[in-house]
Amino acid sequence: MRCVIARFPFDLTKAGVLESMKGIKPEQVVGESVIIGRRTYPVKQVGQVITRQDRRDFSAGEVLRAMTRLGFTCRGPRTAMPTRVLSPLQQASAMLGVPVTA
Repeated sequence: MRCVIARFPFDLTKAGVLESMKGIKPEQVVGESVIIGRRTYPVKQVGQVITRQDRRDFSAGEVLRAMTRLGFTCRGPRTAMPTRVLSPLQQASAMLGVPVTA
């Protein structure tokens, strides 16, 4: 499939992407990610490997669009887990180092 990433055309195939990412250790995922095989890779890492370009030269959206069209599962940015809201008494107790259960 023909994709344009960073103003350059690439002929990508699902098998070609799988082959390119074989043996590449996934970095820690902070934002968008792509699941390739059984591993989850950051989008920018995938884009760098398949295009051989610097990560600053393309956007995550370009790579996400291409990977989605090839049939890979893409995920948006991970959000932080919601934190529990503490009452003023619980907050003061936590600051003193004495947990209060409620």
